[in-house]
Amino acid sequence: MDTLHGVTLEKILIYLVENLGWEAMYTEVKVNCFKFDASIKSSLTFLRKTPWARTKVEQLYIREIKNKA
Repeated sequence: MDTLHGVTLEKILIYLVENLGWEAMYTEVKVNCFKFDASIKSSLTFLRKTPWARTKVEQLYIREIKNKA
């Protein structure tokens, strides 16, 4: 089963912000859009242009979902 099937990048970010917060997200994925003037909009823009960072965020999301189960 694909954990990411039907889940948008925006939903992933909202979930992570609500459950971890920007600081913890930055600790896991070192990108400035999580540390300086962090917002969903700026993060979406960056992650859509940066495949390696998007992959790390998706992996973080999957790990968090599995930890909650």
